[in-house]
Amino acid sequence: MPGRIHSHTTPVRRLVLPGADVVVKMESANLHGGTKDRSAGWILDRAYARGELTARTTVVESSSGNFALALAMRCRALGIEFVPVVDPYLNHTTEQTLAAVCSRIEYVHTPDPSGAYLPARLARVGELVESLPHAYWPNQYANTDAADAHYHLTGAELVDELDELDLLFVGVGTGATITGVAHRVLERFPLARVVAVDAAGSRIFGDTPAPRHIPGLGSTIVPAILDMSVIDEVVHVPELEAVRACHELVREHGLFGGGSTGSVFAAIRRYLARNPTGRRPTIACISPDGGQAYLDSVYDPQWVHRTLIEGAES
Repeated sequence: MPGRIHSHTTPVRRLVLPGADVVVKMESANLHGGTKDRSAGWILDRAYARGELTARTTVVESSSGNFALALAMRCRALGIEFVPVVDPYLNHTTEQTLAAVCSRIEYVHTPDPSGAYLPARLARVGELVESLPHAYWPNQYANTDAADAHYHLTGAELVDELDELDLLFVGVGTGATITGVAHRVLERFPLARVVAVDAAGSRIFGDTPAPRHIPGLGSTIVPAILDMSVIDEVVHVPELEAVRACHELVREHGLFGGGSTGSVFAAIRRYLARNPTGRRPTIACISPDGGQAYLDSVYDPQWVHRTLIEGAES
């Protein structure tokens, strides 16, 4: 296959927290900086094998950032065009990278009444697929190849690092990561509990819809790919709490993660405070990406105050 980018194993970090030992799968070590490398590569490889991609194909996809970035790089390696459909919450660094790689970026500017842009992004994807010749939509929200990537790659690598496991924490956006990783983990550790981490204001698990400002976690739809049967519990994390967890991680552990990573660690803190045990549980979690793309948001005190503190008060 021309231009194929091979996946490689990402490392883990082992952290000792008050009340638990935590194994962190560091997906920022992927070639393009995040766990979406897994699903993007797997989807394109399978589509190519089925004859759905040719030299004339234009790939079109809705993304809040990382999936678009992974697709952009992989499509460029394949020599095919990619048109990302994005919204104003796209990180500036990711936007600059996409502009350097893609000849065209489609923006949507009108949110739904809850402040979410996903419905508009999906509608624009549909229009582009209809109008562009040889268009291909990976559909990360429903494509089972995305979950398969995390079963065969992320999940398989994680269980190889574990001798025991009590709890698995995974952030949920499209649902592909938690579905694939949880299935692989539960085959090896059937008594482990799976905790889904969602953003406050996300509709996936029925929370009251509200605007969200940090991309990567949560959704205004219930993704078709999400397997609810593997989930034992859901923790909703407010964005300001996720930001504080990001800063704590980098100060106390030297772990420089993105907003979703902060949400996962905030959820672990909440869970341990609510469910004290007589023994130290072993927890595994996924850190989806690094903090570089969040320097002008999560790690910018002015942005945090203006967007999450003043915004909440207005």
